[in-house]
Amino acid sequence: MACMSGLVLWSWLNTFGITEVICQIGAGVSLPGVVAAKCGAEVILSDSSELPHCLENCRQSCWMNDLPNIHITGLTWGQISPELLTLPALDIILASDVFFEPEDFEDILTTVYYLIQRNPHVQLWTTYQVRSAECSLEALLYKWELQCIHIPLESFGADKEHLAESALPGRHTVEMMIISLAKNVL
Repeated sequence: MACMSGLVLWSWLNTFGITEVICQIGAGVSLPGVVAAKCGAEVILSDSSELPHCLENCRQSCWMNDLPNIHITGLTWGQISPELLTLPALDIILASDVFFEPEDFEDILTTVYYLIQRNPHVQLWTTYQVRSAECSLEALLYKWELQCIHIPLESFGADKEHLAESALPGRHTVEMMIISLAKNVL
């Protein structure tokens, strides 16, 4: 919950009144994307095409928040699909706690890299809970010619215990990052 809450707070502070095109990957209940839509962004919500119940969660969140015009699409990380190919050029990709299973890390970054190729200035705004010091994105970022900027949670008030009534971050480590194309590639 703290991962989502941190990203929601960050996206609210940084997208309020902005009409950029934003896609939330691994959207689940879609809170960061819903907040961005309420702030005026054009939002696309996506979750795995192999998990229809996750796409239904996106639909329910839009319905409950009176956002009937948000586009919802099935994207499976690491797979080039017609849905991925027809996405518009994006300005921001949101991802809350998608770096959960290390075996998914490269598939996620493959999908992000494809989207960055469509617009080299797009950024992935992501939060995740550090679960193991042995799991790192560094080698994969290098492989895919991506760079990462860490955003301190305290820089936007998301470092408090009981953020959004969650005990996280508490004793857990939650990271906020912005991933983009490496500067030497631009």
